[in-house]
Amino acid sequence: MAALSDAFYEAVERRIERLTLAITAAAAIFTSVRWGWRAGMGVAVGGTLSWLNFRWLDQGIGQVLTAAAGHVEGKPQHVSRWIYGRFLGRMLLIVVVVYVIFRTTWFPGKAVLAGLFSLICAASLEVSYEVMTGFRERSSRP
Repeated sequence: MAALSDAFYEAVERRIERLTLAITAAAAIFTSVRWGWRAGMGVAVGGTLSWLNFRWLDQGIGQVLTAAAGHVEGKPQHVSRWIYGRFLGRMLLIVVVVYVIFRTTWFPGKAVLAGLFSLICAASLEVSYEVMTGFRERSSRP
């Protein structure tokens, strides 16, 4: 099997992001209709945190790897402290928000936790899609 290009992986990341937001929106609407607006907002908050976690993780790893590759090639690259803050702060943000929600009961905790699983659902769907299509590179559109 030939090596896959960076464009392939960037497309996978974009699809996972879009799927995460779409799953979050669909689950929030369904939950709002079924169990009320507070539960729906809980799912939306959890899903948004899940999406934000993925974005910050992706950006952090991307910047650190780019800097590391530049350093190996003899072209030192600078990684901003903000990237490190987002990379490390993503889990802290989730823990703090979930703790506050559980302590204040603004939203049902189960709904927030369900929303946090939207990224896992999106990644599972993307992996299933790639397995079914044989990890083929899509031709770029003009």
